[in-house]
Amino acid sequence: MQTRNKVFDDLSQLMTNAMGVAQGARGEAETAMKSMIDRWLADRDFVTREEFDAVRAMAQKAREENEALKARLDALEKGAE
Repeated sequence: MQTRNKVFDDLSQLMTNAMGVAQGARGEAETAMKSMIDRWLADRDFVTREEFDAVRAMAQKAREENEALKARLDALEKGAE
């Protein structure tokens, strides 16, 4: 009976080691994939969310200033008539 337990112990140890190797390989694969995606995105000159939001805020402000200037110009033109 002792040899049977030894076989199960060895099999259990083998499975534990295999799981450790699999988890290590998974981590390396995830790191490699993330690096590849980061490089791909950098090559395409995508902007970050923060940069997009900043430009959107600037465009909104410019639009509002443009509308205010148009209203002022319309008022000046109306007064000159």
